[in-house]
Amino acid sequence: MVDGKSKPGRRRTVAQLLPALESGGVERSTLEIAEALVRAGHRAIVVSAGGRLVPRLEALGAEHITLDIGRKSPLTLLRARALRRLFERERVDLVHARSRLPAWVVVLALRGMPDVARPPASSPRASRPPASRPCFVTTVHGLNSPSRYSAVMTRGERVVCVSATVRDYVLRHYPDTDVSKLRVIPRGIDPSAFPPAPLPDPDARAWAAALHSALDGDGPLLLLPGRGTRLKGHADALLLLAALRGDGLDARLWLPGAREAGRETYIAELEAEAAQLGIADALAFTAPTDAIARAYAASDLVLQLSRKPEAFGRTVIEALSCNRPVLGWAHGGVGELLAELQPVGAVPAFDTDALHRTAAAMLARPSSAAGTMSGYTLHAMQNATLAVYDELLD
Repeated sequence: MVDGKSKPGRRRTVAQLLPALESGGVERSTLEIAEALVRAGHRAIVVSAGGRLVPRLEALGAEHITLDIGRKSPLTLLRARALRRLFERERVDLVHARSRLPAWVVVLALRGMPDVARPPASSPRASRPPASRPCFVTTVHGLNSPSRYSAVMTRGERVVCVSATVRDYVLRHYPDTDVSKLRVIPRGIDPSAFPPAPLPDPDARAWAAALHSALDGDGPLLLLPGRGTRLKGHADALLLLAALRGDGLDARLWLPGAREAGRETYIAELEAEAAQLGIADALAFTAPTDAIARAYAASDLVLQLSRKPEAFGRTVIEALSCNRPVLGWAHGGVGELLAELQPVGAVPAFDTDALHRTAAAMLARPSSAAGTMSGYTLHAMQNATLAVYDELLD
């Protein structure tokens, strides 16, 4: 299945399972792998409770089967029988669970199906005899709290980790996991969707200034994209902005995605803090934007200040692809990416003085200084995932 070409043999049926198809990184990855499967001549099924991304999935040539396997209730486990019938009816060769509760339903469903010998993880090209029981793959997308409930994500015959950070986390908290079945496959982006932009980009900056008057200025523009939650480190960004403006820089800060329904109280707190710091006029809280690549181009420095270590850190590779430097806390997947691609932007977690010094230095000497991005493309992620499927199905 690698490189979008089917290997000799029959057409395979792969089912990916997740709670719903609304939005988010897990959902995006699901569609990207469905697209790769269809392009390779295979049948791609997604099982979920549905959502607004279903039409987009079906437009790729994949199929959606509605089954509520993500509702957080013990009753959801009763869906195992229905899921087993689905596997049998659709002759599913491989099932890929991307979330914990769906993975538990898969485990129960597979218990009622005939078992067969599987190729060991150390022999990726060993043959697999035909059987009604699908192969089982899981992806650990996040750094979930260690527990027996979360441990189900280590029970796949292959376990995909979206970063080395996730792999290390799995081995630290679940030491009985067979290391030979773990596969690190970073999430990837389509470089054409995040093209390099000149630094600075006057046209993009003018576009941003037209969106919000607080972004209109001659000084540097800082960008921190992310949802309106404390975990994204908005308060740290406000302190950084105040420090830079205290240096005499006419710095501005744009927070796209922070202003969203249900987050009004949080935004009001941040606005009060900004007023107290004297930076309210240099700050823009806005709704999420579909033109995020243009937002990167408008900026001079992209921030990644999540208070909780992230499993990957997609913002880092998106911004670097757009030729924008990134400044972030050196922990989790963000720290891992910065250490490899742009070490100068990695700051010890929560050291606000170091953050200020590093930001000032990076703004004084603008450069993205990114390492090679070839390992973080959508194409690389798709090929590597289909290669994992081949290990079990070939």
